[in-house]
Amino acid sequence: MTIFLCGFMGCGKSTVGQKLAKTLNVPFTDMDTYIEEQAGKTIPEIFAEDGEPHFRDLETQAVRDLATQEGVIACGGGAMLRDINAKIAAENGTVLFLDVPFRMCYLRIANTDRPIVKRSTRQELYNLYRKRRGVYRRHSTHRIEAVHSPTQTVQEIIALLEG
Repeated sequence: MTIFLCGFMGCGKSTVGQKLAKTLNVPFTDMDTYIEEQAGKTIPEIFAEDGEPHFRDLETQAVRDLATQEGVIACGGGAMLRDINAKIAAENGTVLFLDVPFRMCYLRIANTDRPIVKRSTRQELYNLYRKRRGVYRRHSTHRIEAVHSPTQTVQEIIALLEG
């Protein structure tokens, strides 16, 4: 079983993903970390040196690579925005959208070194959130309101998967 977790920056994909993988006794992969390892540089470096379009191409390759592996994959915030990525993920696993209100995400990302956060105002991030939210919904198999503790969110996911 391959589970792709998608959602806006700061929605808890990595935290929930690690707990979910441990609960299911399967491997966990953070897609951003995977991309950094494959590229030999950090995401801020990729954005600065190669540009966002190149980074998005690396995301597509990562989805292709990881879709064939069993486990839980925490996707980057933009990974499921491309139709091809969503198609590959859905054909090879389950795509779960961790839906979290913007204010919760913003509190978690406001002081990070994420390239999009560093170059955007709060309003611009909110506009991006609103734009992406509909795409996440369209490209996911299931939507989870991930507003509770990571442990409770994992319990909800397990119940959904077993149901």
